[in-house]
Amino acid sequence: GAGKSTLLKILNGLIQPDEGKVTIKGRVGALIELGAGFNPILTGRENIYNNGAVLGFTRAEIDAKVEEIIDFSEIREFIDMPVQNYSSGMKVRLGFAVAAQMEPDVLIIDEVLAVGDVAFRMKCYNKILELIEKTAVIFVSHSLGQVLRVCTSAMTMNYGKVVYIGQIEKAVTMYEQIYLQNKLNNISSEKKNFGSQIKKVELKNSGGEKVTDFSTGDDVYIVIQLASNDRIKESRIRICLESINLGPLGGFSSPFSEVFFDLEEGEEREVIVVVKNIPLQIGAYNVIVGWYGNKQMPVIDVKNFGVNLNIVSPEIKMLAFGTDGFFRFEHEWVKK
Repeated sequence: GAGKSTLLKILNGLIQPDEGKVTIKGRVGALIELGAGFNPILTGRENIYNNGAVLGFTRAEIDAKVEEIIDFSEIREFIDMPVQNYSSGMKVRLGFAVAAQMEPDVLIIDEVLAVGDVAFRMKCYNKILELIEKTAVIFVSHSLGQVLRVCTSAMTMNYGKVVYIGQIEKAVTMYEQIYLQNKLNNISSEKKNFGSQIKKVELKNSGGEKVTDFSTGDDVYIVIQLASNDRIKESRIRICLESINLGPLGGFSSPFSEVFFDLEEGEEREVIVVVKNIPLQIGAYNVIVGWYGNKQMPVIDVKNFGVNLNIVSPEIKMLAFGTDGFFRFEHEWVKK
């Protein structure tokens, strides 16, 4: 609902802007909506020629590319079948093959690459990495892994407004911060006072400073303030680190280290747990803290309490030239 697809349609000339103007130099290829630009009663082969003509290519230029397009799409046995009989995955295969193999000056790609099998998606990403050397690629996605892998700069939008344009890592981090802050606001508004509760959670660095920004490999001190309205015996604390894309990345509970907490009625206590050498890479994460009792009192704080944890460095390099993903693994190359 931020207006991404509408903006792409304006860039592609499918929608006229209410105000302002868009100037694009060169041929524009687009993969915006599933099956957009295809005539359903024509075959896949006929649609290749139609799409090529729309992009401004001559028949001779399309003839020179048609076999490459069919090979890339991996649907040769169905290429002379009407497109209306294609599955969604087949339409994406043909649509991307036409858009990419014709090598336009500007290539616009919406989230349609979420459809189809993993092997073909990886083939598409590798093709995009080839294209960005000579083609301007505009890529829209909610998958932060895809964005970090493909893009060299990014724009983050929130409710239709641009909040940042520039460095890719910062754009991704801002997107995650906006999402997590909205989530934490919802948790806070729903939270009720059940007596004993987690009053506060803070993050500190090894110097004891209250911070939220860390680097991969730092020690992260999670400081938890407990307040008891009852006498509590052998309570447990659980920590979970969460990604907005994948959900929980991993968690641990104090009983794993044979640690339990006894509190007297009216007592407040500070609990500190140190996450050593944190392996997370650039991005915004959520630290979820839950407080649990024994079998007679299974849950003490009904709503988990969360706090933002931002990994801001070191920089993640492009796929095949550095590191990617959520975790950085300690490794060593052995040459023989």
